[in-house]
Amino acid sequence: MNVVIVESPAKAKTINKYLGKGYEVYASFGHVRDLPSKDGSVDPANDFAMKWEVDAKSNKRLSDIAKAVKDAKTVILATDPDREGEAISWHVLEILRGKQVLKDKRVERVVFNAVTKDAVRDAMKHPREIDAALVEAYLARRALDYLVGFTLSPVLWRKLPGARSAGRVQSVALRLVCDRELEIEKFVAREYWSLVAHLQTKDGAPFTARLVGADDKRINRLDVGNADEAAAFKAALEKAAFTVRSVEAKPAKRHPYAPFTTSTLQQEASRKLGFAPARTMQIAQRLYEGVDIDGETVGLITYMRTDGVDMVPEAIASARKVIASEYGQEYLPGAPRKYTAKSKNAQEAHEAIRPTDMDRLPNHVARQLEPEQQKLYELIWTRTLASQMESAELERTTAEIEAKAGGRRIDLRATGQVVRFDGFLALYQEGRDDEEDDESGRLPPMKEGDALKRDKIEATQHFTEPPPRFTEATLVKRMEELGIGRPSTYASTLAVLRDRDYVRIDKKRLYPEDKGRLVVAFLESFFARYVEYDFTADLEEKLDQVSNHEIDWKQVLRDFWLDFSGAVDETKDLRTTEVLDSLNDLLGPHIFPSKADGSNPRACPSCNDGQLSLKVGKFGAFIGCSNYPECRYTRTLTPPDPNAPEGEKPGVKVLGRDPETGAEVTLRDGRFGAYIQLGEPEEEGDKPKRVSLPKDLKAEEVTLEKALKLLALPREVAKHPESGEPILAGIGRYGPYVQHGRTYANLGRDDDVLEIGANRAIDLIVAKESGRGGGRFGSAPAGRGLGEHPEGGAIAIKLGRFGAYVNWGKINATIPRGTNPDELTLDQAVELLRAKASGAPAAGDGKVLGDHPAGGKIVLREGRYGPYVSHGKINATIPKSIAPDAISLQDAIELIDAKGGATPARKSAARKAPTKKPAAKRATAKTPAKKAAKAAASASKPAKRARG
Repeated sequence: MNVVIVESPAKAKTINKYLGKGYEVYASFGHVRDLPSKDGSVDPANDFAMKWEVDAKSNKRLSDIAKAVKDAKTVILATDPDREGEAISWHVLEILRGKQVLKDKRVERVVFNAVTKDAVRDAMKHPREIDAALVEAYLARRALDYLVGFTLSPVLWRKLPGARSAGRVQSVALRLVCDRELEIEKFVAREYWSLVAHLQTKDGAPFTARLVGADDKRINRLDVGNADEAAAFKAALEKAAFTVRSVEAKPAKRHPYAPFTTSTLQQEASRKLGFAPARTMQIAQRLYEGVDIDGETVGLITYMRTDGVDMVPEAIASARKVIASEYGQEYLPGAPRKYTAKSKNAQEAHEAIRPTDMDRLPNHVARQLEPEQQKLYELIWTRTLASQMESAELERTTAEIEAKAGGRRIDLRATGQVVRFDGFLALYQEGRDDEEDDESGRLPPMKEGDALKRDKIEATQHFTEPPPRFTEATLVKRMEELGIGRPSTYASTLAVLRDRDYVRIDKKRLYPEDKGRLVVAFLESFFARYVEYDFTADLEEKLDQVSNHEIDWKQVLRDFWLDFSGAVDETKDLRTTEVLDSLNDLLGPHIFPSKADGSNPRACPSCNDGQLSLKVGKFGAFIGCSNYPECRYTRTLTPPDPNAPEGEKPGVKVLGRDPETGAEVTLRDGRFGAYIQLGEPEEEGDKPKRVSLPKDLKAEEVTLEKALKLLALPREVAKHPESGEPILAGIGRYGPYVQHGRTYANLGRDDDVLEIGANRAIDLIVAKESGRGGGRFGSAPAGRGLGEHPEGGAIAIKLGRFGAYVNWGKINATIPRGTNPDELTLDQAVELLRAKASGAPAAGDGKVLGDHPAGGKIVLREGRYGPYVSHGKINATIPKSIAPDAISLQDAIELIDAKGGATPARKSAARKAPTKKPAAKRATAKTPAKKAAKAAASASKPAKRARG
């Protein structure tokens, strides 16, 4: 028997079908070990010795693999063909050696660029050893990332509270976003005017011409800078006679784009499909690892992490055959097209991303694919096919127009472009990130010397615009241009910036948060070299040289650590005032923008004497006055709105005055959200009355009337029917509630703390006290009995923190919204419990996505903390990167299995699996069945694959 080891169960399932008897395929579920998140995992003093740690889940999988290897003849490592794949194979091999299960067994490393039967079987015929240079490049990269993160992040925490972390690549990517924002803030708009003449040929055909010169001088786009100049040109043109001076038509060609690399796929999927880079890679991973097509599992695309742009001759021939049959011979160039990578460090050593079979047209597989998979496959297929099609043939026409007005000669130009032959444009056009001038359109026939008729002259005012903010697509493009990061790191780098709240995305554009700008400003001030674009790119190049056997990886680490550790030591004695002074200077245009009246932007608006400066508190940075404690003026880093009413404080909106006390009622921005405050503290240490806004009340909806009602909380809404004591309504740490003595009951989603009436409040309290719900912070009481379950045991209705539910033994089933718990019958309760036990939803309780491979329904549900999927007793939260309405069954299976491991259903399925081998072999056969049922989440774990 031969044991084959790959990364994911999806890939294992596909390959197992190709290899057949004599092979057992196991999945490692990505990386099996990592550097522990603590000091000492990389030891520079001990020649950068690295301590690895295997996590609990991987331990179990590795034990299964080791058990299988004991009885194997050959161990075949078939992980992905890049540096990360090589590293996973190396880690697995090292662990197996440590378990002493290899002995005299043959170990082979095989790679394939596509998960197809031919590619896999061919790879098995050409094994090799693990590439030590690729592993060393991985080790160097991982050590560098660890040393930067675990050395630099503590410095940030000490000197800049509120900062999360710094990273070797993430900090440079963040700097790109912050630098662009600074450019925008510093940008000064410049006025300019365009002049366009609307003309007609002698045959009456209309066209337009733009001003390009006057009196033998060229006029550029920004040269007409004010209304007076524009008016003078307009007046002259309105009196002028227009003549065609020359007409020139030039043929031009537009060539097709190269097939996709990782970077260009992420960019185009963002532009055309709206996919985030991380989502693009998840979908591409599934297309690569295998999809069921007509009863056969087959990989639809080649490996998706690549810098390469060329294709193997067989793929080119297949593409040319499809072009000829689908579009005709005129769309087929005379010779195949060859592409070369523009990046000098194209090191992923693969083909471009392409379909594994060009004859598999998008419309042929659409029904077998999920919607997102179909869209991405079609994008890859059309780009690949277009790359081998004939060039588009264009004709660009330029007409020079002369306008004579008295003694002046004014020059205008008209341009047009027409497509003579569409070529590859018949199939594919690359998307644009930002709008550009378009010359499309045909000019009417005219010839030199023709007189032209003037219809009208337009003078239009414009203002220059700042550079656009990055989208995820344009940021990936810029990182690639600068040589920052590699194909396997782009998506994970962007995800880290979002997850740590360093950037936010609004209308697809990346905006740096104040937290992110502080981190970049700090690093630029005290670790400038390590966030320089050239330095990061040079380090990437050295890592590439390691993978090419050109330099020693330990020497790269020594050279880096010598300078880096010195830079860190220099910051140990830095005083907070030095840090803040430096940040004040760097962030000045952002936190202290210039005022329209030219006054000092750092002057304190409260005392008019102090100087505003960055301050550091327990919860992060803020702006405060230098005259503290005499002046207690503070604000957030974001500058106040210049259009706010005069005298209004930043972050403070005056709503009016309390009619009883005359105190000012204000809406304020706090560290934990918006709140309402009554008056100001009279003495130091005094705390005015404050109340947080309910979650469903937006700050812009708060009026004085609502604010006064909130300030009146807690309010009495009723008297208890038995004790006569008041029942109060208020807002607490866990949200709106009603209270009677020591009994608290949370309000429902449809209850308004300001409007709740006596009857509803009494119902909630009585339900809590009568045992239909638990204490607010404790366990649930016995509840109201409904009767006996048909299988034995009592059924009760209880009221929990998340609403009413029915309970039978260890099974709890939520009562659907809209169903009155008091009217629920025993039969209805039994049905809810059966549905819960089987994993199927009751009516109104979620959406069935499909069946789990091990049996039972997978259901999409809405929870208090967001949407989740459930299977039996296992619930898995849906990540932010996946839209709930777009989640696929495969997504859900991976989330469930990554969360829950083997459920009883899976174990049962494994026990029932047929076997023809003797008992000694059955244990071996059962392990792959278990692992296949666990359905890997490798596509949902990009952070474990990609470092930096």
